[in-house]
Amino acid sequence: MKFVGIDGCPTGWIVVAWDGAANTSAHYLDALDGLEAVVPHAAVVAIDMPTVIPETAREAERALRRFLGPRRSSVFATPPPAAFAHEDYAAANQAARDATGRGISRQSWALMPKISEVLAWLPIAPCTVIEAHPETSFAVMLGGPAASGKKTWAGMRERLDILEAAGFDLTELDAEAGRAAATDDMLDAAAAAWTAWRFHSGEARRFPAATAFGDTASGDAAIWA
Repeated sequence: MKFVGIDGCPTGWIVVAWDGAANTSAHYLDALDGLEAVVPHAAVVAIDMPTVIPETAREAERALRRFLGPRRSSVFATPPPAAFAHEDYAAANQAARDATGRGISRQSWALMPKISEVLAWLPIAPCTVIEAHPETSFAVMLGGPAASGKKTWAGMRERLDILEAAGFDLTELDAEAGRAAATDDMLDAAAAAWTAWRFHSGEARRFPAATAFGDTASGDAAIWA
């Protein structure tokens, strides 16, 4: 049984598949619809990308920021639907401001093509797909927010060490995945795979806290760790 974590990279997607024990594999995809070819019969997928486009600010993202404290800047706001009608940042930012009273960051705007790909893929995804936020997954693994930023050497070692302690082996990787992934892309995909395993096991932490998976009455969706 494989638990899959997916994180975006500049040219596509980095996929880490884990069996919940010691077997780890990593793959590169240029499109999400190729997942089943590289990881057949996945049990759960956790993806580091919004799985909804809400009309208003997401309570899930507010809950993550409260939990992460010093690492809260890692949570980018999901752009509102109005922003997706525009192909340049200035217009998308103004549309978001007109619709919600708040603009969007360039980081959020840069994610919009991948968010659109996720939303198009979800109806045909081969298994349950949940939304994860790897920095939050690491905070849960570590017992608190990471001490160092993930792009620093100390931050990389902190995250890699806790993944290895959980049973991940990222030393033998598909060459294409290794070339396509930045260091933090690979670490984040592995952390998302850990969350997919926790979700399957009934141990995942839900943001915001609630009793039922898929509670989207407010137009929001949970993020898991």
